[in-house]
Amino acid sequence: MAGFTETAFVKKLTDLNNSSQSIQTLSFWLIHHRKHYTTVVKLWIRELLKGEFGRVSPRKKSSGSVSAKESKKLTFMYLANDVIQNSRKKGPEYGQEFGLHLKKAFEHMSEAEEKTINSLERLLTIWSERGIYNESQITDFRSALRKDGPPPKKIKTNEPKISSKKKEKTENDVTVEVVQVDGMVETHVHLSPHTPARDPPEPEELIKAIQDLENNIASADEGVRQRIAQLPPSVTEVSSISNIQDKEQAEKLSEQVNEAVTLLNEYNSRLGTEMEHRKKVSSMIRDFLQVQQELLAQAEQNLEEYQDKLIKVYNVRNELKSHIQNLPDLTQLPNVTDGLAPLPSAEHLFMP
Repeated sequence: MAGFTETAFVKKLTDLNNSSQSIQTLSFWLIHHRKHYTTVVKLWIRELLKGEFGRVSPRKKSSGSVSAKESKKLTFMYLANDVIQNSRKKGPEYGQEFGLHLKKAFEHMSEAEEKTINSLERLLTIWSERGIYNESQITDFRSALRKDGPPPKKIKTNEPKISSKKKEKTENDVTVEVVQVDGMVETHVHLSPHTPARDPPEPEELIKAIQDLENNIASADEGVRQRIAQLPPSVTEVSSISNIQDKEQAEKLSEQVNEAVTLLNEYNSRLGTEMEHRKKVSSMIRDFLQVQQELLAQAEQNLEEYQDKLIKVYNVRNELKSHIQNLPDLTQLPNVTDGLAPLPSAEHLFMP
């Protein structure tokens, strides 16, 4: 997975479309890089607020369709919804950070068409029912959205009305649920119970950790291991003490023993550090592989869908080609004028 940069995220926002796959893919990428949640939300609100709707209040009746710019802004809101809901199990950071900016976002969206407003109203209802934000926050968001009129009375429902629902489970225990609610697409990714609670490492972090481990492996220090192997029996065998005959021999042995203790303590400390480093790298690799497995499952699902679309496009192309071949060639039709002058045009008929 590519590392997080502001430029990369803005590019992904530019390429975002309202398909469930597009929203899900970017949402998953953002949850993976949730340590950058402050920057993510800052850039999200900045890009959302770019440009006006080109409309005047009071809000006019919807014509049944929305502009491309308005559709894009609505997609931004759906992206925020997907990130907020799917990151709850891993931590509250995104929900809290988005909560600081959503009132401004809803105020901006209040200039949208009625159809878009209704979709956002439905989003607020879902947040309320699922406890994403408390009632005070929901009221503030709804008031910001309906700033040119009183908010409608809230109709309590046990569950949102679902028009269509698709749920698939991959071989890696990643369940992807796509739900359409009143025309609004929600994508929910239910990860396996083994999904790491920690932030998965960036590729650069993992590479550096492995390189540091390779450069500081105590167990591969042949020089120290050779010195330890060559320690005389007198410093490793207690029975050698009985062979000491005078104080000079005792002091010499004491000096050798102290040097051996220092050598072994330092080496054992290095081995302990290496062991902890190996545990850390092992954990990082495990978390990184878990994320890659989930991304692989997601990519396989996207590939399957786009392959199906490609087949449909091929079928249209073949049908169109066959249809074109069956059309008459006007250049081969017989001359029906038989040498007569062409009929006058309308312009010539009405000339004085």
